[in-house]
Amino acid sequence: MRPVSGDVSARTIFALAFPALGVLAAEPLYLLFDTAVVGRLGALDLAGLAVGGLVLAQVTTQLTFLSYGTTARASRRHGSGDRAGAVGEGVQATWLAVAVGLVIVVLAQFVAGPVVGVLAGDSGIAASAESWLRIAIVGAPLVLVSMAGNGWMRGVQNTVRPLRFVIAGLGLSALLCPVLVHGMWGTPELGLEGSAIANVIGQSLTAVLFVVALARERVPLRPDLAVMKAQAVMGRDLVARSLAFQACFLSAAAVASRFGAASVAAHQVVLQLWNLVTLMLDSLAIAAQTLVGAALGSRHAGSARRIARRVTVWSAIFGAGLAALFAAGYTVIPRLFTSDDGVLDQMDSAWWFFVAIMPIAGIVFALDGVLLGAGDVKFLRNATLLCAITGFLPLIWLSLAFGWGLVGIWSGLTLFVVLRMVAVVWRFRSNRWSIEGAEIGGRTNGRMAT
Repeated sequence: MRPVSGDVSARTIFALAFPALGVLAAEPLYLLFDTAVVGRLGALDLAGLAVGGLVLAQVTTQLTFLSYGTTARASRRHGSGDRAGAVGEGVQATWLAVAVGLVIVVLAQFVAGPVVGVLAGDSGIAASAESWLRIAIVGAPLVLVSMAGNGWMRGVQNTVRPLRFVIAGLGLSALLCPVLVHGMWGTPELGLEGSAIANVIGQSLTAVLFVVALARERVPLRPDLAVMKAQAVMGRDLVARSLAFQACFLSAAAVASRFGAASVAAHQVVLQLWNLVTLMLDSLAIAAQTLVGAALGSRHAGSARRIARRVTVWSAIFGAGLAALFAAGYTVIPRLFTSDDGVLDQMDSAWWFFVAIMPIAGIVFALDGVLLGAGDVKFLRNATLLCAITGFLPLIWLSLAFGWGLVGIWSGLTLFVVLRMVAVVWRFRSNRWSIEGAEIGGRTNGRMAT
C-alpha cells in the first residue's frame, strides 16, 4: 500500500484489520491444538504444558513492544515517503529481538526450575514443566524476531505477508507436533518434549521468513545502537503498561479462586471469551495504529484525526455487534463450556458486565491504536497505571474483603474500561498526540499540528 496522505475508506481499514486478526488468532488456535495433542499423554504432561506455557507466555507478552512499538516508528517513516527508513526500523528491532531473546534463553536455564516449582507446587508437574520449558525457551529469540517482523510490515501497511509467514510456521508445528509427541511413522516417541521441539521448529521457519523479507528490501543490515536505544525507551513504557494489565488480571484470578471452584471456573470461561473479543477489537486498533502513524509521518494531522474518528466509529459498531451477539446467546453460549449448574450460576453474575463493556471497549481499543500510532506511549502508560490503581485493583480486593464475588470482580473490570475510555477520549480531543513528522515525538523534524 502507498503511504496515507488523505482520508481512507472502510475497505482500506478492514483490508489491514482482517489479516492482522488472523495473525492474532493463529497462535491461540495452535495452542488449543497443541493442548489436545499433549492431553492424550495424560494429566501430568498436560499440567506440565500448562505451567511451562504460562511462564513462556508471561515472558513474551511483556515484549510485544517489538511489534507495536516498531509499527509506530515504521509507519511514521513510511508516511513520510522513507520506506527504507521504515524497513530500517525493522532491522534494528530484529537485532534488539535477537539480543533480548538470547539473554532470556540464558537466564531461563538458571531460573526455570525454581520458577516452575513455585507455580506447579507438585514435584511431578514441576519436572514436566521444566523439561518442556528448557526446550521451548530456545524459541524466544525466534518469537521476538517474528514480533519485530510483524511490526515493520504493519508499518509499511502490509498485514498479509505476516499472516502467511505465521501460518507457515504454525502449520509446520501442527504437522510435527503429533508426530514427535506420539512417535508416528516410525519416529521416536518424545512425549511432552516433542511438543516443545515442534514449537521451536515452526518458530524457526517463521523467523527465517521475516529475516529473508528484510534482506530482500536491500537496506543496511548493520546494528544502529542509537535507534535500538530509542526503541528500547519506547518499549520500557509499553512494558510498564503491560505489567499493569498483568497485575490486574492475575489479581482477579487470585480473588476469584478464593470464592470456590465454581467461581474461578466461571471467571476463567468468561475471561477467555473476553480475550477472544479483545483479539477482534485489537485488529482494528492495529489498522488505526498503522494508518495514523503514516498520516502523521506525511504531515497530515487533519487526516490522522479523521482516520482516528472513522476507525473509532467502526470499532464501536463492531463492539456493539459483538455485544448483541453475546446478549442473544446468553442461554446457549455458556452451556458450550459447562453443564455444571453452579458454574453457570456464577457465569450469569459476570455475563452482563462482559456484554456491557464491549461497545465501550471498541472505543478504547481504537483510540489506544490511534495513540500508539502517534507514539504517545507515555500517556498510555500513565493512564493505564492510574486506571488500574484507582479502578480495577481496589474493586477486586474490596470484592474479597466484602464477599462480592464475580459481581465485584467484573464491576472492577467494567470501571477499568470506562476510566480508560475517559482517558483516551480526553487525550484524543486534546490533539496533543497529533505531532507531525517522521520521528516519534517530533524531536527532529516534527511539529505539533494545530
